[in-house]
Amino acid sequence: MHDKDNNKLKNFIQGLRPFSNSIPKSLKKHLKKGGYNYSNIVENWTKMVDKRISDSSYPIKVKMGKDMKNGILILNVIHGKEMEIEYEKKEIIDKINSFFGYNCINQIILKIEENEIKTSQNKFPRIKNFSKINEKINKVNNNQLKNSLNNFLKAFNERN
Repeated sequence: MHDKDNNKLKNFIQGLRPFSNSIPKSLKKHLKKGGYNYSNIVENWTKMVDKRISDSSYPIKVKMGKDMKNGILILNVIHGKEMEIEYEKKEIIDKINSFFGYNCINQIILKIEENEIKTSQNKFPRIKNFSKINEKINKVNNNQLKNSLNNFLKAFNERN
């Protein structure tokens, strides 16, 4: 009887397996590509860098090397702030690397965002007919909720 390679079972002491065997393959791919580092940078971006830098830029992508070192951080920068961020590249790299405790990022590439995000002051449309809203509020059984909704409606009317 001959032994095939794909039929061999690995022997583990007392039924224990290495932790790497219990991680799904799709998650292993993201960990190898540096997805963990990217999510950490995005979550802690405002904590890592100054407020003026975080207000004018944000991370888009992180490209990591094979050994999870010397990565490239790609930042999206608001048009007009690119020179300010360009001068702060070394400081940003130092802060990110000190956050991780090793040389995670080696280079920063800036991508300029041409259009600024426009926010309108009136996000809520004007309501002309409040009779339908008042009917629905009157159908509510809970008096405390009904009072809260009426107060909200008054505040909304005063603001608009």
